[in-house]
Amino acid sequence: MEPLRVDDSVRERLRDISRSSDVDADERDRVQMVLLAAEGWSAPHIARHLGVSDKTVRRLLKGWRERGEQALFKTLPGPAPDFEHQQRVHQALHLLLQQPRTWSASQLSHALQEHSLRLGVRQVRRYLAAMGASWRRTQLSLAHKQQPAAVTRARARLKRMEKKPAREG
Repeated sequence: MEPLRVDDSVRERLRDISRSSDVDADERDRVQMVLLAAEGWSAPHIARHLGVSDKTVRRLLKGWRERGEQALFKTLPGPAPDFEHQQRVHQALHLLLQQPRTWSASQLSHALQEHSLRLGVRQVRRYLAAMGASWRRTQLSLAHKQQPAAVTRARARLKRMEKKPAREG
C-alpha cells in the first residue's frame, strides 16, 4: 500500500478536529491514525501505539482514501431517515386526532390505512409520543348510560334507607 499523503491544510483541519470538544475519543484516535500514517508510520506500528488492531487501522486508512473526512466519524446503520414519510404520518395523525372522539393506537393504525400509511400499533405509539400526545387508561363508568330521573329516584331511596342517628334521652 502506498504511503498516505496529506497536505498542510488537511493536516491543520485534522488537528482542529482532534481539539474539538464535540469529538469523542474514538474519533480522536481515528484522526491520530491518519496523522501518524501521513508521518510514515506503518499500520502495525500505529495499532501498537494506539492499542487497537492493525485491521482497524488499515480499514480506517482505506476509508480515508475512499471517503476522506467522513471516514473519521461514526455513521448510523440502516437507511437514512425518510422525513417526507414522517411528515405525512404526522399530518394524518393530526387530522385524525382533531376529530371529536377517543382513539386507541390500534384504531389509529387502522385509520391510517385510509391515508395509504401502513403502521403497526407500536409505531403509532412512537409517533404519538414524538408529537407530544398523551394518553391514559379510560375510566370505567356507566355515567353516559344513566337516566337522570332514575338516578334521582335511586338516591332518594338510598337516603331513606340510611341508618338514622340515635336519639338522645
